[in-house]
Amino acid sequence: MSKKYYAVRQGKKIGVFDNWDEVKTYVNGFKGAEYKSFKTYEEAENFVKGEELSVFDLDKLDKDLVIAYVDGSYNINTKVFGYGIVLIHKDGEMKLNGAIDNEAYSDQRNVAGEIYGAREAINKAIDMGMSKIIIHFDYKGIKAWALGEWKANLDLTQNYQKFINEKKELIDIEFVKVKAHSNDKYNDMADQLAKEAVGIN
Repeated sequence: MSKKYYAVRQGKKIGVFDNWDEVKTYVNGFKGAEYKSFKTYEEAENFVKGEELSVFDLDKLDKDLVIAYVDGSYNINTKVFGYGIVLIHKDGEMKLNGAIDNEAYSDQRNVAGEIYGAREAINKAIDMGMSKIIIHFDYKGIKAWALGEWKANLDLTQNYQKFINEKKELIDIEFVKVKAHSNDKYNDMADQLAKEAVGIN
């Protein structure tokens, strides 16, 4: 039998373990317990950190769900920022990207691109008639500003927070943090799309 690693993200004790009987004592009776088994220690560790590598079985995805990967980029020479998006749903994958020449937001560089990417992904999911979107991101502000965990001090982040509050009346929005530059297929794809949008090879 191949070895399994058990990751506990929320429980009486957090960490990666190799004994299921031990893990049960950490999660049983714990409200909101989050745990999962993995084949490799690295995958289990990433789960604990909230940084899961992505593998999706399209046949098992709900027809009303879209999974999005978003990333941003910035061209220091042109001062243009952009976004890359990969959407994964039951019918397959879709790639989107775009560049924005907005002097008011250009000092936020690739962060502005990430925010625009999240916004465009949500708008696209609504246009597709989806009821839920799971946004994967590698810059934690994408979730933190959206959920009010970080104070939105700038016009860019205030508008983003307002956008999320309006759109969550139309679609269920969930956020998942992924590790940047970790060979995550879709995160790398979104990063490349964002770079292409602003003219970076």
